[in-house]
Amino acid sequence: MGSDVAQTPSPVQGLYDGPMWEGIRARAMCLQRCCSCGTWQYPPGPGCHACLSEDLEWSPVSGDGTILSWAIFHRQYLQAYPAPYNVIAVRLAEGPVMISNLEGEQPDGNWIGCHVRLIYAEMPDGAVLPRFALTD
Repeated sequence: MGSDVAQTPSPVQGLYDGPMWEGIRARAMCLQRCCSCGTWQYPPGPGCHACLSEDLEWSPVSGDGTILSWAIFHRQYLQAYPAPYNVIAVRLAEGPVMISNLEGEQPDGNWIGCHVRLIYAEMPDGAVLPRFALTD
């Protein structure tokens, strides 16, 4: 899997995540942030999951994160995901956790605690996906 072209199906836009996908296409991902309590949230929704306020705004994220968990799949479950491939859980600097893939070089040993940076992988059909790459 190269860092320039993602090998996965295009994302399906949900009811509340349109602004997030617009930001990703522009290579400037934004997530919802509560105007009442300041909580960042992902996935997006109609109200704050911390205080239930409906006063939300879309704000850009730094793209910095830390790997919380990871797995390498050695069996192909879907045609679009040839084995082996990795899946990572990343805690963004702003707080939310995203599930994605690590592009490029993979760390030796345990990946937990490795620092990553958001990158954008363009698919053959022009869709763009958020991925991560090591920073250290």
